[in-house]
Amino acid sequence: MAWFVLALAGLLEIGWAIGLKYTDGFTRPLPTALTLALALASFVLLGLAVRVLPVGTAYAIWTAIGTVGTVALGILVFGEPLGGARLLCVGLIVAGVVGLKTLSP
Repeated sequence: MAWFVLALAGLLEIGWAIGLKYTDGFTRPLPTALTLALALASFVLLGLAVRVLPVGTAYAIWTAIGTVGTVALGILVFGEPLGGARLLCVGLIVAGVVGLKTLSP
């Protein structure tokens, strides 16, 4: 169950990271409120997950889900550049997280 909670926290991290773009520097009230709500929910779920999971592994996985998802949505939604070097870097993040997960109890 803790892994599911952690995955959900990571998905919410993608939401608030993308939401930052829509806040326009926190000048738009509704996107700002939604972004802050997603961030709070993500942190709460991360906090629940680390009650059971190793904090270093959980944090790395949480940030990796957020990073990979945000990069992917940045490319798909905002037309950010897609290049071999970026894909390689994202692949290294995924490889590191898989390694941490494999070595975790």
